Amino acid sequence: MNRRTKILVLGSALLLCATAASAATASDDAPRPREAAALTGTAKLYRSAGDDITFSFDAHLAAKDTADPMKATGTFEWSHYLNGKGARAKAKVDCLVTGGKVAVVSGVITDSDLPGAEGKRVGITVHDVGRRDRLGYSWASTGSPVETKELPKCVGSAPFEKVRKGTGDFTVVPWRPDF
Repeated sequence: MNRRTKILVLGSALLLCATAASAATASDDAPRPREAAALTGTAKLYRSAGDDITFSFDAHLAAKDTADPMKATGTFEWSHYLNGKGARAKAKVDCLVTGGKVAVVSGVITDSDLPGAEGKRVGITVHDVGRRDRLGYSWASTGSPVETKELPKCVGSAPFEKVRKGTGDFTVVPWRPDF
């Protein structure tokens, strides 16, 4: 085989390999449907008295469920301690509604060391404003989730609490229902 033929064969082989690799990468990078809504992240709240308050969210509404925010899935949890005393709780998501950078998520407490909390529905509102997020919770007016009576799904309070700088961030994916 002469030199020109060898170069042509080698060049063709390289081109074929590059095309195959490019096609494989393109199929892996195929756009996936965007989820309908989400609230994710972890952060600590600011309290001047030094309370250690942490909230974490992993709440999602699948694209196929865009029309029904009560089909949201996931969990959220929080803890509140001061001078070694306090409680923690984890809830299973039963509703998620977002609009712009605000999310309201509700769920039923499935695990807690706060007596009487398990089985209670709670709601939390998050305002995602970058690293200065805000948060509010349904038991703000009663003082405890245990004192909350018959809270409907997707109900929270105004986001009056501030995230402590440098302790985390929440991310809201806005809901875009077909109306």
